[in-house]
Amino acid sequence: MNYIPRNITAKLQKAAQHFPAILLTGVRQCGKTTLLKHVFPKAHYVLLEDPDVVYRVGRDPKGFLDNLKHPVILDEIQNIPELFGYIRTRIDANPEIAGQWLLTGSQEAPLMQGITESMAGRLAVMQLYPLSVLETDKVSLLRGGFAEVVKKPAIADIWFQSYIQTYLERDVRGIAAIKDLSVFRRFMGLLASRHGNMLNKTDLAAPLGVSVPTISSWLNTLEITSQIIIVPPYFENFGKRSVKSPKLYFTDSGLVCYLLGIDSMETMLKSPFYGTLFEGFVASEVIKYQANSYRRTELYYFRDQQGLEVDFVIPQGAGKLLLVEAKATKTLVPSMAQPLNRLTKSIDRYQTRSVIVHCGILDTAIDQVLAPGTIARDVKSLLNELYAL
Repeated sequence: MNYIPRNITAKLQKAAQHFPAILLTGVRQCGKTTLLKHVFPKAHYVLLEDPDVVYRVGRDPKGFLDNLKHPVILDEIQNIPELFGYIRTRIDANPEIAGQWLLTGSQEAPLMQGITESMAGRLAVMQLYPLSVLETDKVSLLRGGFAEVVKKPAIADIWFQSYIQTYLERDVRGIAAIKDLSVFRRFMGLLASRHGNMLNKTDLAAPLGVSVPTISSWLNTLEITSQIIIVPPYFENFGKRSVKSPKLYFTDSGLVCYLLGIDSMETMLKSPFYGTLFEGFVASEVIKYQANSYRRTELYYFRDQQGLEVDFVIPQGAGKLLLVEAKATKTLVPSMAQPLNRLTKSIDRYQTRSVIVHCGILDTAIDQVLAPGTIARDVKSLLNELYAL
């Protein structure tokens, strides 16, 4: 499979015209290096995981930077965060020269600390996710969007097994002081069984024999490495007593399917997790759309104490909300719109639109009205519509 163009490219190119440095963060193996090499083919490339490079930087960081050709891609810069200060000095000497420092990193939170202290105002920070359905039709609910799995779905199980081991050994150990990685691996499996549910830390801590603060720390590790998405409840209650707990999804549907032991569409269709897997797939695709465009990353859900629940509430600018229900079905019935209509009647401060997202394929040129005020969309047509707004 040839290079797959990424939707974040235009945003990346624009930033390179206005900022001396760019930091591209994101989950491991999401394609950061491939993207930068493709968009900036003349850039010099240095991998900061190479032991020889690490040794050279440790001995003489100034000399190392002096010998670089610009523009330069410094890959996995979280391994040598002390370089930020030296790069800042060089940027300040020639602040008018844009697009000279192209940085990647897999561990967002530790990187952010270095940036806050050394690089604030000097670089654009962007986040890349695995491939989206808008970038290739080969992204699927079963396999997810990691490029290697998209290219070679037959080796998905082997790839995910290796990926988890690499993630545990490199990213997790680099962020959290976890003594027993086998327990953390069990935690990931347990968390997969809670995919799409409201977060209950006590419920997670008890079967693992760890404390709630430990669960909080582990969740933070997964979140800052972009493995999970935490979706908070919408902050307004619309005259109702809304719940306060967030919901949790894995970012990549292929990874959570692997953790749940779902290895075929036949198994998935029979699985009790099918509905929440599709719901999480929609959440991930919306987050990718927001990260790839010029929108803020904002995704919420609504649920009140009487049981009224709407899967997603998406702000659409001043005074506008998009209400979304995700249904893992190709057969739509008007009753599916009832939660959306009930919530809409409670909202008077916003202009609302209601959409049922399903797993079929529609003619995007035709609005399928499911019920008064509610239209149906497949995932791709929903995302195309969001880009057009």
